[in-house]
Amino acid sequence: MFESAEIGHSIDKETYEAEVPALREALLEAQFELKQQARFPVIVLINGIEGAGKGETVKLLSEWMDPRLIEVRTFDQQSDEELAHPPAWRYWRALPAKGRMGVFFGNWYSQMLQGRVHGRFKDAVLDQAISGAERLEQMLCDEGALIFKFWFHLSKKQMKARLKTLKKDPVHRWRISPLDWEQSQTYDRFVRFGERVLRRTSRDYAPWHVIEGADPYYRSLAVGKILLEGLQNALKAEGNIKAPTPIAPLGESIDKLSLLEALDLSVHLDKQDYEKQLLREQARLAGLLRDKRMKQHALVAVFEGNDAAGKGGAIRRVAAALDPRQYRIVPIAAPTEEERAQPYLWRFWRHIPGRGTFTIFDRSWYGRVLVERVEGFCSPADWMRAYGEINDFEEQLSNAGVVVVKFWLAIDQQTQLERFQEREEIPFKRFKITEEDWRNRDKWDLYARAVGDMVDRTSTEIAPWTLVEANDKRWARIKVLRTINEALEAAFSKHKK
Repeated sequence: MFESAEIGHSIDKETYEAEVPALREALLEAQFELKQQARFPVIVLINGIEGAGKGETVKLLSEWMDPRLIEVRTFDQQSDEELAHPPAWRYWRALPAKGRMGVFFGNWYSQMLQGRVHGRFKDAVLDQAISGAERLEQMLCDEGALIFKFWFHLSKKQMKARLKTLKKDPVHRWRISPLDWEQSQTYDRFVRFGERVLRRTSRDYAPWHVIEGADPYYRSLAVGKILLEGLQNALKAEGNIKAPTPIAPLGESIDKLSLLEALDLSVHLDKQDYEKQLLREQARLAGLLRDKRMKQHALVAVFEGNDAAGKGGAIRRVAAALDPRQYRIVPIAAPTEEERAQPYLWRFWRHIPGRGTFTIFDRSWYGRVLVERVEGFCSPADWMRAYGEINDFEEQLSNAGVVVVKFWLAIDQQTQLERFQEREEIPFKRFKITEEDWRNRDKWDLYARAVGDMVDRTSTEIAPWTLVEANDKRWARIKVLRTINEALEAAFSKHKK
């Protein structure tokens, strides 16, 4: 794959200077059209050999284009905050919004390559990282992103010649970094694993472009022309950059719908038993969150359910056991303008807690396969592929030590009607009932089917759904608390005190 980058491409200065003005003008026009349309973001991944012109080329692009619309990020060193979160968290937070361009140095490819080159893990882990990168890029492209991946290359001979020349030059010797010397020793391994990564991850929706880095004029024009062609084509296209992959239609999810319908909603607790169990489970939760093993974990609790099923009351009983500094409640409503400018999961990734902390989601990422599906707020292709994206998201959380607990609070239609009527009659509860709640009752069967599909396709071993019989609020609150406690204890059992 790298052979074509070692055949000595070069451009003379006169040709370069003749071509640059028109290229700059076209790039600026494309950049401002990108901003004007605000239809998709552009993500540029910069990788390759040290000294091959990565930084110089990006600096030049910032001069050619409007730097106010380009966000350059580097991920070489992880902060303490980043180390406390799942690995992908740092990249999700840095994604550019629609209409903007993000340039990522030290991205997910740099991390996996450096880890393998220096023997921190074996090929199997590298292959897992490669698969994860493919899934991430597929999802970003399905969400409309335009991705450019550049590998700047130098042959081993070219790299050594550069280092030798700079070492002898007292004026420019400072340009040699410790990473340059390090890579001169690991060049063969870096190129071997680099080629493996590129071959596995060069896809039609996010191909790699190998740029020979020896000649600055050639590499600058090559990168500029590739960016221009890709931008112009994307700006002319209608809809997403990449059409969503066709997905087989869902079945009737008969088993899971039967499971929901088979819940015994008559179960209940009397007040005395409830108060005893509530104090016991709250004390248990408080102790678990103070346990030193919690420093190796984070906790995420997802609350979904029928309207008026008692999510708020259950959340309050969970929070009542804790110091406010230990948890955060994230209410999820319709996306803001800022959130609509990002991939769907962005607004949830940004709220994922660090180790030792607890986040409660009042509604969640499951909105895509529930309300957005039923109300037609997204296309069938979007919500149908969301099942796989959600499972991958939750697997990443679990692999990073996040305990994910998911609740569906279920009530029957008669109980919902009685609670709606009660809310309308009691002054301090009127804020809880809206016209939308009444409209949703007319779509009860559609929501029931969506819930069945959701449970069927996203109840996994690492993040199973807990179906909560919620006609009796006391029963539901105790079941929620007990489930959270059992999930934490199961995670802690894997660690010695």
